Amino acid sequence: MAITVSIELSRELEIPASYDEVFELLADVPRSASYFPKVDKLVDLEGNVYRWEMEKVGVDKYAIQAIYACQYVSDKDAGKIIWEPVKGEGNGVVHGSWALTAKGDKATALKFHTCAELTLPLPSLLKLAISPVIKHEFNGLVDTYMKNLKNAF
Repeated sequence: MAITVSIELSRELEIPASYDEVFELLADVPRSASYFPKVDKLVDLEGNVYRWEMEKVGVDKYAIQAIYACQYVSDKDAGKIIWEPVKGEGNGVVHGSWALTAKGDKATALKFHTCAELTLPLPSLLKLAISPVIKHEFNGLVDTYMKNLKNAF
């Protein structure tokens, strides 16, 4: 038995740093990931492909862990950083992007968008109860990530 939970979210923020500084941080996946909360391991699979292994959440047989891999492509001239899922890695499929726009010399506007599908080994009866909890947790993680990035500058 397994359930699949789909999550889609977007965020916008402005970072008080130059476009070059912000792009450099976000395009460096391990450095950027260091600001994301509850990452147990980030595994370099080479070729700008990384497997994210999040901390386990829950208790005993109801502990769940999100694991997924993405390939990252950065285009500084276009102001884009895109990640696409790597099939067969973990229990999640995640894709998304950053869009960066310079706001003068000392600020950068960011648009973040991501979609995730997590397949969890839980009874289907729990889907109605657990889906909102997982979505809330993911939103909280992304909000903390945004705050951490802003504080990094």
